[in-house]
Amino acid sequence: MMNNPNFPADGEVVDFELEEEPKWITVNLGDGSVIQIKMEIVSIMKGGNDPNNGLPLYMVQATNIIRVKKVPKELIQKKKADDSKGQSLYR
Repeated sequence: MMNNPNFPADGEVVDFELEEEPKWITVNLGDGSVIQIKMEIVSIMKGGNDPNNGLPLYMVQATNIIRVKKVPKELIQKKKADDSKGQSLYR
């Protein structure tokens, strides 16, 4: 596994397995939209022990995945293509 710059250099990467797949959480927003969110764990590192109680300290690197399930039509705004530049991404 690559070294994560957010984790301490002297920490120990810990292997893990999920007991079950992360669940999507559905959120109803005040504007009428509905989104779903779930957390995906990327890596876990043990960074020593708590000096007060001796318990191991774990750092978790995770990312949130967000998907839009429903949006009221009045909130959708399509941007018109700007043809005035005429430039290509390719040369």
